[in-house]
Amino acid sequence: MSQMMTNQSGKSTVARLFRQLKGQRIRLCVVAVSIVIYVGLSIYTPMFSAVVIDHLWQSIQAAWNHGIPFSITWTNMGQELTQLTIQYFFTWIFYYLQSYLMANVAESLNLELRNQIARKLNRLPLRFFDQNKAGEILSRVTSDLDKIAEVLQTGLLKLIVAIGTIVGSLIVMFYYSVPLTCIFLVFMVISMVITQIVAKKNRRCAAERQETIGELTGIVEEYYNGRNVIKAYNHEDDSMEQVAAAVEKNRVANQKADFLTNCVNPLIRLLTRLANVVIAIIAGKAMLDGAMTVGVVQAFFQYVNQTAEPLTEASFMINSLQSALASAKRTFELLDDEEEIPDPVKPAVLERANGNIAFEHVSFGYNPKHLLMKDISFKAKPGQKIAVVGSTGAGKTTLVNLLMRFYEVSGGKITVDGVNAAEMTRSGLRKNFGMVLQDTWLFSGTVAENIAYSKPDATREEIIEAAKAAKVDYFIRTMPKGYDTMLDNEAANLSAGQRQLLTIARVFLCNPPIIILDEATSSVDTRTEVEIGKAMKQLMSGRTSFVIAHRLSTIRDADTILFMEHGNIIEQGSHKELLAKKGAYAALYYSQFE
Repeated sequence: MSQMMTNQSGKSTVARLFRQLKGQRIRLCVVAVSIVIYVGLSIYTPMFSAVVIDHLWQSIQAAWNHGIPFSITWTNMGQELTQLTIQYFFTWIFYYLQSYLMANVAESLNLELRNQIARKLNRLPLRFFDQNKAGEILSRVTSDLDKIAEVLQTGLLKLIVAIGTIVGSLIVMFYYSVPLTCIFLVFMVISMVITQIVAKKNRRCAAERQETIGELTGIVEEYYNGRNVIKAYNHEDDSMEQVAAAVEKNRVANQKADFLTNCVNPLIRLLTRLANVVIAIIAGKAMLDGAMTVGVVQAFFQYVNQTAEPLTEASFMINSLQSALASAKRTFELLDDEEEIPDPVKPAVLERANGNIAFEHVSFGYNPKHLLMKDISFKAKPGQKIAVVGSTGAGKTTLVNLLMRFYEVSGGKITVDGVNAAEMTRSGLRKNFGMVLQDTWLFSGTVAENIAYSKPDATREEIIEAAKAAKVDYFIRTMPKGYDTMLDNEAANLSAGQRQLLTIARVFLCNPPIIILDEATSSVDTRTEVEIGKAMKQLMSGRTSFVIAHRLSTIRDADTILFMEHGNIIEQGSHKELLAKKGAYAALYYSQFE
């Protein structure tokens, strides 16, 4: 049953892979024509060489019998040899043409799949990235696609040519000698049975190999990002052991897959050599008996080699194709993963929000059967500062993620200026927000380009003004090339506070009506925090802001404080109101100032 399902899965993967090639029809047609001509020439040339060899042998015998020197003239063998040379030349031309075009097709398919995956990753919900390591996703975009392209541009082409050559050659071989061909077919059938057995095992090993590559890439990527923490806690040896274990697991999987891929060739070649020996003995006797000519025997051996070698290649490529199919299956699984809910066909448009935010009986859970939030309701008026506090894991970041539609609510609704956020496009909603996260992200580029990420068409003057507002202009001017200084390797040459200031400058630049600050000043010193606080107060004036904070001293001026616990809001009100209640917020606040 499981074998049947595996075969059906393989067939559906092949069918889908070929559907991906629909944009390559012209190239594939040219490749098909080239293959037909190439195979035709490959089959016809040995037949013609038999005629040439027999004619040459007869001419040499005639010259010997008459005692005259043997010579080649245009009329005596010249035309035939010239024609044979031209045939060999065109065989090479069409082989080159099909190889070049097939490489083009394979790389175009690779590019198309990469583009599809890139678009897919933009449509996948955050849940997907929460459940999959970055390294595993990366391996599907790199290793798996490279395997598909490699096998398609070489293996598939060789397999098609091999099948055509084998069929055509066998027809001619039967024409020349049925007994000799039957002897060869016995060895051929044995080879095919061996290939089929190995291919089934190789498909499973190939899938296992790709999975171990993904695991290894994920671990390496994870440990690279956490290298400072690993060193700080003296876990270098432990991390090395885990990497070594993943490497060993990948080595074993590679060893199995490579062995099964390569072990067939020597065995097939051994069977071919045995077939040649048997055929040579019988063909030699037939030549002595006058049943076969010298030209026919040499042509027959050309067909034997022409059939045996493609058979060997076919067995090798069938095993290689199993690896490609395993990679293609993993790629299509990624492309088929559940996406975000599509944007409305006729979305509501909110050019620039006033800042009225309302959560109306909102519920949410990463798993629909286990809700994290239940019946969350609150309102934020334009210009208000809403602080979200609570212990780690209370659901603070989840709350703002719902506001940004990084996750979809399970129940209730979130409105912006009375418009349901679900009725807007995600881009239309998010252009009204500016975010500064606790985890900074800077890309490889200049300082100015990093600041302008929130507004790509910003002028240099606007960028400088945003930097001044974020209190980072002076620091930037001390850098080697100022705003044109290149940042790379995750801006490792900047301190955590400096990186945070650059991301804050982004928010100043895009000047959004609603601001989300997730521990935005957690990485800056106290003096800088005070300066940023002044600038933030000016920036937040007239704008709705959501501030996630652990230091309660920074949000005492908030209009509304939401105290969260286990995903729910258990208290809400101003700082004074919550202190007067002497509840959970008051207990946390006083604990910070004891």
